[in-house]
Amino acid sequence: MDLTWEALTVDARDPQGCARWWAETLGWELAPDGIEVRPPDGRRPSLFFVPATGDKAAKNRLHLDLRAPDRAAAAEHLMARGATRADIGQGDDVEWIVLRDPEGNEFCLL
Repeated sequence: MDLTWEALTVDARDPQGCARWWAETLGWELAPDGIEVRPPDGRRPSLFFVPATGDKAAKNRLHLDLRAPDRAAAAEHLMARGATRADIGQGDDVEWIVLRDPEGNEFCLL
């Protein structure tokens, strides 16, 4: 069987707004449909945002891990753009920073 990972699909109350936020965060391109975010080199996978109703109710079971040379500076920059710190039970002794995007989806800065 030949399978290729095409996209990670994310539920969002505002798919276009969330897609724009992630496109800017990653330095990726926003597809013409306004709800898909693609790496600039055209490779896959992409992030695809679909409409969801209601608020997010629980911790994500799947999340993105991002690497930043200066985690603290990256966290500060992302929070200035609408991200928030997240306590998902990781404790104070971990090396990564857990944040939520403006839709409440957790992601980590490694």
